[in-house]
Amino acid sequence: MNDIKGYCEPRFGAVHEALAGVLAKDDVGASAAVYLDGEPVVDIWGGYADAERSVGWERDTLTAVNSTTKNMTALCALILADRGRLDLSAPVAAYWPEFAAAGKEGVLVRHVLSHTAGLPDLSGVQAVEELYDWERVTAGLAAQAPEWEPGTAAGYHALTFGFLVGEIVRRITGRTLGEFFAQEVAGPLGADFHIGLLPEHDHRVAPLIAPPSLTDEYAATAPPGPDGAHRESAGVAVRVKDVNSPAWRRAQIPAVNGFGNARSVALVQSVLANRGTAGGVRLLSPQGCEPAWQEVFGGADRVLGAPMSWTAGFGKFGNTFGWGGWGGSLVVSDPASRMTVAYVMNQMVDRDRREDDRGMEIVMAAYAGLH
Repeated sequence: MNDIKGYCEPRFGAVHEALAGVLAKDDVGASAAVYLDGEPVVDIWGGYADAERSVGWERDTLTAVNSTTKNMTALCALILADRGRLDLSAPVAAYWPEFAAAGKEGVLVRHVLSHTAGLPDLSGVQAVEELYDWERVTAGLAAQAPEWEPGTAAGYHALTFGFLVGEIVRRITGRTLGEFFAQEVAGPLGADFHIGLLPEHDHRVAPLIAPPSLTDEYAATAPPGPDGAHRESAGVAVRVKDVNSPAWRRAQIPAVNGFGNARSVALVQSVLANRGTAGGVRLLSPQGCEPAWQEVFGGADRVLGAPMSWTAGFGKFGNTFGWGGWGGSLVVSDPASRMTVAYVMNQMVDRDRREDDRGMEIVMAAYAGLH
């Protein structure tokens, strides 16, 4: 069953073909979406929500998107900056005084957003369960010394990104990152994306499926970058079985534990590609979107082992920006074209063993429709 359901404007038929192709080849269940000028032009899905292929992937199926969540967390910071409540050039300690410890008084908000803060690892955290204790993790980060002089080098903050940005948001607003996102982003847009998933949605979740020939013990200590490379990170290893657990869904780990589908991912991120609005809802000013694609750091990333261009919260790739998640999900936005493309699936691919071009096939197919 590779019947593709949903809506696809005729000129974007290549996206429909691309999703059918990956479902026929590698995928179990997946969704793809394209937003143009803040409106949906492609919203399609197909396949199955379970490894046994007994439950169909439906319009409202959700799945874990792992580090694609970082795009959502970064947007929350940019909204606060646009409202004048957060200064990207201010020290983190201006909002979180305890953070100035251990030589971090010079760490700026933009360093945190651009993976240049020098805090790529959670020291002392060994078990996934410890990630569920927000106060403990953030207190540990506040006490931790940076691995390099902040702002001088980049190193992908795989897990720490969400705790750092999330605690800044919490100190300013009194709300968790998940609460702020739900009330200020998902709610106004009507976006079915969640950071901290309520039990009432569990029946809609398609569990992640480990890569072929691997089990749910498969782990990523530092999710790989666009070229598939990563270093061994000190600390906790997150396994597929952890991501599929109820405890993970309930937690606040805003670098990695968002749940959604391609429609919700593309809808939210289209706000930045479309100068602050989507579906007639304005979340920030046109100027407030610009940090998403303005480079903060360019050069070798110490964690990913590859050259990277980092903006305030996003990876920059030519004239586009966005980021993907461990296993294969992806979102890419093009502000010049006002287009956002997202791909979300349940079948993971181990990029250490083989290429994973599924998301980029969807992106390139969208460009074919655009031109």
